[in-house]
Amino acid sequence: MSKIRKVCVYCGSGPGTDPAFVTAARAFGKILAENGIGLVFGGGSAGIMGAVAQSAIEHGGEVIGVIPEFLVVRERAMREADNLIITPNLHERKQKMFELADAFVALPGGVGTLEELVEQLTWAQLGRHRKPILIANVKKFWDPLRALFDHMKKLEFIRNGLEFNLLVADTVEDILPRLQAAAAALPEDQKKLKTANVGQL
Repeated sequence: MSKIRKVCVYCGSGPGTDPAFVTAARAFGKILAENGIGLVFGGGSAGIMGAVAQSAIEHGGEVIGVIPEFLVVRERAMREADNLIITPNLHERKQKMFELADAFVALPGGVGTLEELVEQLTWAQLGRHRKPILIANVKKFWDPLRALFDHMKKLEFIRNGLEFNLLVADTVEDILPRLQAAAAALPEDQKKLKTANVGQL
């Protein structure tokens, strides 16, 4: 049985146009802190990214930021984090975030958020890890992506042997219970990436 100790959150470095996105991020940061679960995030203090981290900090949670050197100024690195890890590049950032986390959650965000989410799904699809991956479908933000995945399945680009388990939560309150249920059924040794370096994938 596997236990979730830290959750990696992928999300936008901007706030988006709907206040519900930032509200959801702050609510989730609070939930993580109150349940003693650490937050692993992109290290910036702006947008939804900053909101989830700041909320976790305000409620006494453990916060670990991982940011590449070239984004320290651009995304205003959050110095208040318990641990701010600065990496040489994006690849090492993603490797470190993977190593630190027991599960992954995608809140609303842009291309970067989508890329991080899809990369984790690809690794899972190829059998490189089985850590839980969840999309927080705030205000149905991820519905277009879910429709695209259904389209890919219909055309058999996602076919037998290439399935992946993407969890979905429509409310922030549902995120942690769904991650915990998925992790509980997972042997500890099946969470780890089966390769030493992201670059080898």
